[in-house]
Amino acid sequence: MSQDYQGFTLWFTGLSGSGKSTLAHHVEEALRARGIRKIEMLDGDVVRTNLSKGLGFSKEDRDTNIRRIGWVCEVLTRNDVVAIAAAISPYRAVRDEVREKVGRFVEVYVECPLDTVVARDVKGLYEKALAGEIKNFTGVSDPYEAPLNPEVVVHTGRESEEESMGKILRALEELGYLPHEM
Repeated sequence: MSQDYQGFTLWFTGLSGSGKSTLAHHVEEALRARGIRKIEMLDGDVVRTNLSKGLGFSKEDRDTNIRRIGWVCEVLTRNDVVAIAAAISPYRAVRDEVREKVGRFVEVYVECPLDTVVARDVKGLYEKALAGEIKNFTGVSDPYEAPLNPEVVVHTGRESEEESMGKILRALEELGYLPHEM
């Protein structure tokens, strides 16, 4: 694929442990395999240690973190880079605000039941949150507001990674962000 495509933002949202980062990295590989070279990955955990260092987990700090990621995505998209963001981004209003600013925005809701993300949690964070040891934990003691109209919904608790990836790539084709694969 030549460099004559327009940039866009692919925004993965969902609970911690739902598979956002894993899917985002696989989609990045698939886009590179299709010839797209200008791609930047913004993983929520990495952003928190660099761009958003010092922010806590209050609603205000979470909103600030998402606005920062959104601003970077807006700049990248405007410069014909594919920006892939994988961040919990628990509050719908801020995601919608980012969508409005970016314009070329594809929201991927990585839906996964709480019992599944708890079972996947190798760090034991959900267990601590459920025991009240961690405050403001999204999906336990802090809300997660699922998107109302995402472009893509994947169900990582019951779909394989390949099935979820296929849904995302087909949606990008149908929306005109990717040419249909031959």
